[in-house]
Amino acid sequence: MPAKNPSIRKWLDHYLETNPPRAKSLVMTLFGDVITPHGGQVWLGSLIELLAPFGISDRLVRTSVFRLAEEGWLDARREGRRSQYGLNPASARRFERAYQRIYSPSHHEWNGKWILLFAASGAVTAEQRTSLRKELLWQGFGMIAPSVFARPGNDADILEEVLQRIGAQGAVFACQAGEAELPSARPLRELVDQCWEMGMVISEYERFIEHFGSVPKLLEAAQDLEPEQAYMLRTLLIHEFRRVQLHDPLLPLELLPEKWPGKTAYQLCHDIYQATFAQAEIHILATLSKEDGNAGEAAPYFYHRFGGLV
Repeated sequence: MPAKNPSIRKWLDHYLETNPPRAKSLVMTLFGDVITPHGGQVWLGSLIELLAPFGISDRLVRTSVFRLAEEGWLDARREGRRSQYGLNPASARRFERAYQRIYSPSHHEWNGKWILLFAASGAVTAEQRTSLRKELLWQGFGMIAPSVFARPGNDADILEEVLQRIGAQGAVFACQAGEAELPSARPLRELVDQCWEMGMVISEYERFIEHFGSVPKLLEAAQDLEPEQAYMLRTLLIHEFRRVQLHDPLLPLELLPEKWPGKTAYQLCHDIYQATFAQAEIHILATLSKEDGNAGEAAPYFYHRFGGLV
């Protein structure tokens, strides 16, 4: 087994000291990045062992999965004295959509159209309106006015999924809009500054780049990468990048400032993931196999992340 690299160990220790991950959030990261491609189910003992290198105690792991099960994210199954956890079907679909954001380039061609949504008064309940606002903002929509939301592009599939989830099908109005050729009207692109907190997103991307910017050189200098260190680097990388990505509305590049840091952050994440995934998989499989003799390699789709892992 390769010796542990002292420079990478130093980086890991410093990161965990200055940015200790919350147990519940890190469990969610593991389910998306590690557990799902390895069958979607994990024994509690394996999960405890996977989280131990990050300084998270078995008590905190048990508390976290219990709360996630209570909140409807995880399903639990008992076999004797052992417990196994997995995403339920509804949360698995949400995880799939969320993690598509992480592993795929976020910026695509834009046709200049916007999708507008109107939740007219009386058409939805107060509870549905609150849920709708929360879900749409999470999906990158901006709120132009109370009960009026907008997003550049055509996200009809996302919108339909949100409406089904909160039981508001047929209760809202939606349309596509384009720029009107009116000399006295303000351009639609100015909605970005009014409806999205892009300054916060920029700061979070810059923070991510500052934290992980030195890692590629450390990896390049390392003669061998120990599997547990690779796993820790990959997990912390995706944990931090996921947190930033879920605040990014993923607007078209045409509407974003020049030298958008999101592109730099994505490339940095791609490079580190590419350099660590193979050794990380050795540690993951060795850990899962202790309680599950049938644990196998990651599903084929795992190797399509970031445009293809080699």
